[in-house]
Amino acid sequence: MPADPRFDRAIDRRGTHSMKWDMMAARYGVSAPDAIAMWVADMDFAAPACVSDAVRAMAGHGIYGYFGDDRAYLEAIGWWMATRHGWQVEPGWVFTTHGLVNGTALVVDCFTAPGDAVLLFTPVYHAFARVIRAAGRTVTEAPLAREGRRYVMDLDAAAAALTGRERLVILCSPHNPGGRVWTAPELAALAAFASRHDLLLVSDEIHHDLVMPGHRHIPLPVAVPEAADRLVMMTAASKTFNLAGAHSGNVIIANPALRARFAARLAALGIAPNSFGLAMTTAAYSPEGAAWVDALVAYLDGNRRLFDAAVDAIPGLASMPLEATYLAWVDFAGTGMPPAEFTARVERDARIAANHGATFGRGGEAFLRFNLATTRERVAEAAERLAAAFADLQ
Repeated sequence: MPADPRFDRAIDRRGTHSMKWDMMAARYGVSAPDAIAMWVADMDFAAPACVSDAVRAMAGHGIYGYFGDDRAYLEAIGWWMATRHGWQVEPGWVFTTHGLVNGTALVVDCFTAPGDAVLLFTPVYHAFARVIRAAGRTVTEAPLAREGRRYVMDLDAAAAALTGRERLVILCSPHNPGGRVWTAPELAALAAFASRHDLLLVSDEIHHDLVMPGHRHIPLPVAVPEAADRLVMMTAASKTFNLAGAHSGNVIIANPALRARFAARLAALGIAPNSFGLAMTTAAYSPEGAAWVDALVAYLDGNRRLFDAAVDAIPGLASMPLEATYLAWVDFAGTGMPPAEFTARVERDARIAANHGATFGRGGEAFLRFNLATTRERVAEAAERLAAAFADLQ
């Protein structure tokens, strides 16, 4: 696990209005000076130089007016998707939203009505359920099944869970928090399920660049081209390049009728993108950005191997093998402890803030999610603290 100065450099984020670090005490009661923030999914790494240079150029210009002529931005998206993912994206398919939580909310708003339901495979990214319920829609949960130590979609159970009010199914691909990279046959089966039940299929692929060695992410329209008639894709540079604060994401729709409906809804709401987010994405989606991502994934893979080995050495704990993302999903069921007890040991004794599994929906109750996108030294320290917090089990 070689060092890399781009990612080994500890950057103090306290006092910078960082949700991850400055809200840790309020959210989790973890306030010790040496506390480690391993919860919300942003990285403790500086963005690549190409992105920082783009921001400096905008700041140096000194005028921050309305953004126009987005050809370079759309070309950058097309280049990235084609060269990194084998997916041909037409410029006219792309809508820019204020991040993908906003993108999800807009899709729910556009393609469902109050009282409708949205199908989720849980446990899954908690913001999906939050925006669905806030919009006056209902969440239908289809818990993922387990094959050994990884998740699979149980489409028979999902069919049994349907109430007849569902209009959308949202897939997280790669999966957050379980770290699965769905295979082409799995994606084809899901697309067929959506067709049988007349559901619009929404695929959030925000983690698609962060795939561990030995695995390959396949965009849903590449795996199942015939799904395009009922498919809405969501992508962003934010997770890949640590740009979450720029609140810039893309909803990509190939089907003309769906695209027209979505365009009309955005026009009615007055949605327009942030110029800084567009400039940062344009700079990131470049050969320089691609080389940085390759180095990042190698570093994250080292963090993953270190953390998993340490966690799996603690009796009663098991880290789900991470195929993608930088989010370790740790199962505490083997300890026999209720969630309040194992969570207290992590927060009070180990002084680590991690996401509570129950917030991800049914099936997450025995888990905590740990963000590994930080310095290797900090990951090693966290691993040692967890071992000490559960030392009585060893």
